[in-house]
Amino acid sequence: MTQRVFVQVVGFTDTERHALNTVFRLSEQRDTIYSLWHGGTADRPTLALMDGQSNESRLELEFSNDPKLKVIWVGSAAPPNAWRIFQRPIVWPQVVSAMDQLFAPADDLDFDLDFDNGPDTLPPDEPRPHPAKRALIASASRDERLYLRARLALADLTQADDAETGAQALELARAHPYAVALVDFGLPDVEGWAFLKDLAEAQPAIRHVIVTKDQTTVPERIRAWRAGAEGFFQKPPHPERLHNLLRKV
Repeated sequence: MTQRVFVQVVGFTDTERHALNTVFRLSEQRDTIYSLWHGGTADRPTLALMDGQSNESRLELEFSNDPKLKVIWVGSAAPPNAWRIFQRPIVWPQVVSAMDQLFAPADDLDFDLDFDNGPDTLPPDEPRPHPAKRALIASASRDERLYLRARLALADLTQADDAETGAQALELARAHPYAVALVDFGLPDVEGWAFLKDLAEAQPAIRHVIVTKDQTTVPERIRAWRAGAEGFFQKPPHPERLHNLLRKV
């Protein structure tokens, strides 16, 4: 017997949405069909896929009053009611397997996830993709960290670690290979210029450093450039200029 499961999707990058739409399209061949739920759909969703990097996800959970809604959470700091939790990079066959545990009959679990060789998968004989680039966000402000994480995600940089202090940031920088660091010049426990020098000397080296500050001057921007920073932005950073820099990472 064919059943259609409506799935609410909150957040995610365009690339991730492309892969998810492919999952929905391929499910049309099975007895268990997954369809994207939207406000105009008559039936309520029975499953929600939520992006932990999206503020909209947490707001949606706060105002949701459906105790039957199953939540699959992608990212850290998952809510207590999350039914399954996955981390990035997303392995969609694992997500679909979890969905099938809820809805698919046993004879419908052979789901060929052929993504048409799209951006999320490669044919078996192709070399595996390089590991995803990782970012470091250093700021005492939670709101600023969330904003910068969202800007990273829009540039397809979905793996990021947070630090609230300079000491935490330096510890992370010395332990992980970061492709880019987004740094608040006004971290509470360090002097800004000294911290930039320490960060520049950290091993493994960080190729791209972008700095934010409440107020900036031309001499400061020149000094930051000489210190190795590729961007020195007044808060909040200009979205288009920041995006252009992140796309070069």
